[in-house]
Amino acid sequence: MMLRNGVVNLMFGVAAFGLVFVLATGLAAKGEPPEKSDQTKNSKRPKVVSQEQKTDDKEAAPVDDKLAALRFKMKDIDGKEQDLVQYYGNVVLMVNVASRCGLTPQYEQLEAVYRKYAERGFVILAFPANNFLGQEPESNDKIKQFCTSKYSVTFPMFAKVSVKGNDICDLYKYLTAMKAGHEYGGEIEWNFGKFLIGRNGQIVDRFSPRTKPDAEKVIEAIEKALAAPVPEDSPLTKKMKEAAEKKKDAEEKSDRESRERSSDAKKQ
Repeated sequence: MMLRNGVVNLMFGVAAFGLVFVLATGLAAKGEPPEKSDQTKNSKRPKVVSQEQKTDDKEAAPVDDKLAALRFKMKDIDGKEQDLVQYYGNVVLMVNVASRCGLTPQYEQLEAVYRKYAERGFVILAFPANNFLGQEPESNDKIKQFCTSKYSVTFPMFAKVSVKGNDICDLYKYLTAMKAGHEYGGEIEWNFGKFLIGRNGQIVDRFSPRTKPDAEKVIEAIEKALAAPVPEDSPLTKKMKEAAEKKKDAEEKSDRESRERSSDAKKQ
């Protein structure tokens, strides 16, 4: 009897061990989840949010601020403070950039897109950041030299900032916040993440780092934003009126001088 019980117990133990082994083998075969790429699909609300980001949500700009994305003062690449409100009325593409990244050649496409649409009120604001594998280690002076000499960059460049983590700057704290009155929050995934700001100072789209600046969906979004009317109270409207007045004055002066020359010729 004891022998029979021992055999039964042994068989039960072997069966249990086999079941555990099969389950363990099956789980091991699945492996770890695939490593995330340095971008996510262009999504209005990325799902992954860090604890720091959740903490910062309360400090985001108020939801009723029509110029929320431009209510910041930032130092430019030369160290001079710039009020981003000056770009109100323009369509703005904000990009966190780096000089030693595999995506650095996007500078060339950024410059081409900027030159194509600048006259229509489009501007790119570039913010160097060293948050990803130390790919922007240089000083502001060297960053400026690199961008202008290698890629002939003419759009506004700003001083180095942090775009994620505990030392994130206020601008990117707002851009990436999940409770700031816009639907484009979520951590910056990598260098060359892009936020598109409409003429009214609100975020209208976001593009992942690997999405090229001249990609069809980016160009479509830019042109759609440019089609919106320029706000009457914007600095751009003031500049446009001043430019129109100067052009009118120049044309009137040219006509007047032409008539005077014609009159003098007749007298002779």
